[in-house]
Amino acid sequence: MPQDITLLALPPQSPELNPVENICPFMRHNAASNRRFGSYDDIVALSCEAWNHLINRPSKVIAMGPRDRAHGS
Repeated sequence: MPQDITLLALPPQSPELNPVENICPFMRHNAASNRRFGSYDDIVALSCEAWNHLINRPSKVIAMGPRDRAHGS
C-alpha cells in the first residue's frame, strides 16, 4: 500500500458508501421476482439481462446514489 493512502473503516450499514446495496433491490425486482428458474443458466441469463437493462439507463444508476432518509419534525 502506498504511504500516501489512508484506509478508512466504513460502517457496516452505510448504503451511501456501498452502492451495491442500492443495486441489489433493482436486480431482485427485475430479474428474480416472482419467477421460477429451470436451471442455473436461466438465473445467469436473466441476471445478465437485468444488469444490461440497468447499465443502459445511466440516469437510473445516478439516481440510486443517495437514499431517502427519515426526517424528524
